[in-house]
Amino acid sequence: MAFDIDMIKKVYANMAERVDTARELVGKPLTLSEKILYSHLWEGKPTESFTRGKDYVDFAPDRIACQDATAQMALLQFMQAGKDKVAVPTTVHCDHLIQAKEGAEKDLKNANDVSSEVFNFLESVSNKYGIGFWKPGAGIIHQVVLENYAFPGGMMIGTDSHTVNAGGLGMVAIGVGGADAVDVMAGMAWELKFPKLIGVKLTGKLSGWTAPKDVILKVAEILTVKGGTGAIVEYFGPGATAMSCTGKGTICNMGAEIGATTSTFGYDESMERYLRATERADVADAANEVKEYLTADAEVYENPEQYFDQVIEINLSELGPLLNGPFTPDLSTEVGSDMTEKATANEWPLDVEWGLIGSCTNSSYEDLSRASSIAQQALDKGLKMKSELGINPGSEQVRYTAERDGILDVFEKLDAKIFTNACGPCIGQWARYSDPKNAPKNSIVHSFNRNFAKRADGNPNTHAFVASPELTAAIAISGRLDFNPITDTLINEDGQEVKFDEPTGWELPPKGFDVKDNGYLAPVEDGSGVEVVVSPTSERLQLLTPFVPIKNEDMQGMKLLIKAFGKCTTDHISMAGPWLRFRGHLDNISNNCLIGAVNAYNKKTNFVKNQLSGEYGGVPDTQRAYKAKGIYTVVIGDHNYGEGSSREHAAMEPRHLGVAAVIVKSFARIHETNLKKQGMLGLTFANEADYDLIQEDDTFNFVDIADFAPGKPLTVEVVHADGSKDTIKVNHTYNESQIEWFREGSALNLIKKENAV
Repeated sequence: MAFDIDMIKKVYANMAERVDTARELVGKPLTLSEKILYSHLWEGKPTESFTRGKDYVDFAPDRIACQDATAQMALLQFMQAGKDKVAVPTTVHCDHLIQAKEGAEKDLKNANDVSSEVFNFLESVSNKYGIGFWKPGAGIIHQVVLENYAFPGGMMIGTDSHTVNAGGLGMVAIGVGGADAVDVMAGMAWELKFPKLIGVKLTGKLSGWTAPKDVILKVAEILTVKGGTGAIVEYFGPGATAMSCTGKGTICNMGAEIGATTSTFGYDESMERYLRATERADVADAANEVKEYLTADAEVYENPEQYFDQVIEINLSELGPLLNGPFTPDLSTEVGSDMTEKATANEWPLDVEWGLIGSCTNSSYEDLSRASSIAQQALDKGLKMKSELGINPGSEQVRYTAERDGILDVFEKLDAKIFTNACGPCIGQWARYSDPKNAPKNSIVHSFNRNFAKRADGNPNTHAFVASPELTAAIAISGRLDFNPITDTLINEDGQEVKFDEPTGWELPPKGFDVKDNGYLAPVEDGSGVEVVVSPTSERLQLLTPFVPIKNEDMQGMKLLIKAFGKCTTDHISMAGPWLRFRGHLDNISNNCLIGAVNAYNKKTNFVKNQLSGEYGGVPDTQRAYKAKGIYTVVIGDHNYGEGSSREHAAMEPRHLGVAAVIVKSFARIHETNLKKQGMLGLTFANEADYDLIQEDDTFNFVDIADFAPGKPLTVEVVHADGSKDTIKVNHTYNESQIEWFREGSALNLIKKENAV
């Protein structure tokens, strides 16, 4: 039986009336995305039609999922909200704080030793406030959610950008910052700008070496890393229905890399098969009763151009295997000669040192089985591994079943390293080098979702390429980035020329899933007696102090902290890897604030001018010097600022240190919201060319901040060192409620104030 089945049945009981009402209000057939959005309005039954990309709307998500790195700050904030229990079903998953190094058993033991304080904190807070807790080793959050909690037609938010994985089971699942999650935990509405809609029609059928991963790699090439911003991507067509549920999850998962709000698929037989295979027949039966409401109206898919803001069509029969990278997930290359040419021209290392299979994107039973079919061929054909190979199963259920069925044994016979059921190298939790900053130039191939510089191993010289699990396995065996398994041959130990056959695998385990201990701990019914202890001397955890509101007078005479040049992701603003250990201690983790951002004036990282002393130093040190003098600062950025992870630390750290405003050419969605939640100003240049006006010694005066209002640009006086001035206009997307967050110091301050009434 499924978790929270009564909640799921309640969603389905309301769906028909709400969708039918919405269809009348909108005046046309509805997409699946619209059906889910309109059936999850905070007000209940819809009363108006919303304008895509314009109207801010209050929603009532069905559930929340948090991973251990982001859960710390989210739960520290929830502890301030004045509530006895979470208002909606919530889970915490310990998957980020486990470093991959020696193998599953030793790595898990080490994580439990090193991070026991954090795990104990998360377990006790979960127990106190009615939150389901998944122990370290239980699995990667998004795979565990797909196996246990996702359901067609539901709405979920999660404190990780790849929450969108659950779209593979027909949800609208959206990555948010912890402050958004706290709102919903506290029983409040969750606000989102009503998304635009991108339709992706999949015709033909996947075959041979082409996998679901290649679909999203192609979409990333088409839309780029920001082409999906502010939109839900809805997949449909015969190619979609022919695909497995976990394959759909892979596509939705990596949709985070195109900036999409989320991605989803309509309910179909593959989802029903997956629900039944994961012992949720009750959910499948309930979904079948309302299945016409769990996909778009027929007219939408027949004439998609009339109902979506943009339509893309991909013929899967013509799609070949792809490699995306390095350093960005939207740079796509076909396998083989195209890669030879491109790699040679760009001096990408053609020798591959590692192949990595797993992460929340590609760690299902199907993924492992297809990759193992290639590994088995290597054994049968007498091939030796030319690269190292690492495997991260997605959950203990997947790992246990794969071990039972001999899949892991195949990898181990090739000397592959089986890591813990956790994120590991995908998020920088990989002890590959003792000194990653000075490590050599090299190439790796993985089935993960992100490949930004230093993302996997901390080495800025690692060229990471994203591929399907089966292609990753083949390339790792060959040791060559430009190996094409469709046409190329390899020389085996006997000197014979051999060629791979096409990969094969199982959509679902033939003998069914099995597991001895899935790692779940249910909370006690009454948590009032549970004590949550945070030591005042802890280096890992720190109780939060509410942010002080930034007053109008504070917005005068502000200094420039840094003008970031080029790509500035949340990894640049708040690095992961070794810094994950401080995710629950705001002051300590603030020592990584913007240390990865490139200073536009000297093209160096973590080296900015302190206007008080005239000397150069690290960004956090310089900012702390300003804070000590009571001076607020401004950060300037380029396009898609805050791209990547949902981590709210990238907003909380600057706020904690005294940054009051971030002015950029454009924002990634989640990061802009996170800035708003923490009581800061997230602004965009009305004229992008004004970015070039900003000089290293500038001072900023927000001359009309007292008149801060929805839809009204702000005026900023930029005073240069020689006394000359430029007056620029900056735009914002703050509505009245969000302006109140700013005036109160943060959204959490407002929640606490309202709960105290």
